[in-house]
Amino acid sequence: MCRFFSFCSNDEGKPLYFDVKQRREIGEYEPDSHTSIAHYYGYLKENEDFLGKYEYNPLTQNFKVDNIGRVDNVKEMEKWVKELDFKTIVPELIIKPIVNPLEIEPPKIGKEQIKLLKQWALVRASVWDSARALVRASVWASVWASVGDSVGDSVRASVKNSVLDSVWDSIWAYCSSFFNIEFAYDFSSAIKLWEQGFVPYFDGKFWYLFSKNGIEWKGKV
Repeated sequence: MCRFFSFCSNDEGKPLYFDVKQRREIGEYEPDSHTSIAHYYGYLKENEDFLGKYEYNPLTQNFKVDNIGRVDNVKEMEKWVKELDFKTIVPELIIKPIVNPLEIEPPKIGKEQIKLLKQWALVRASVWDSARALVRASVWASVWASVGDSVGDSVRASVKNSVLDSVWDSIWAYCSSFFNIEFAYDFSSAIKLWEQGFVPYFDGKFWYLFSKNGIEWKGKV
């Protein structure tokens, strides 16, 4: 499965991809499908492998070669994509480092953290009803995978299975911070806690603030 950002190169070393305007107009084509890109630019199924095929994640800066093609343009394409202004691809995407809360020494819990937790408790139940569809699925999937690979596995390994749904909600809220769009609800409370080194979760009765040091706070809000 191709992920954001997928692109190709032809024999002349020209990058082939879908920019923001094309992504809004391409209809039946998938914006991060090498096959869709090849067909859009006139390469049929039998000769689409003439093209170089690549994937690049601007958050992790991971560059992947899926197919070298008839002409080796790998070095040129890696240089090109790492200099690309991604506002020309997905203007809503915010390029920033991924924060792993379990690598941060958290502050002492005080009124600020409890206030943020109370705010998160009010909107957490609605997190999956928010405006995720405002960005293309391939872009969201890549951000989700990036956070999951870098952060999610370590967080989930540190908590009980019974609270994983609540942990997923916190991860989702943090992922939303990579998009400059108006969501139906304000998830900034969970994002602020995450960036301070806390993962908030709920076991059905009590709320918790979890950090690299374990459970920092437990109670009702």
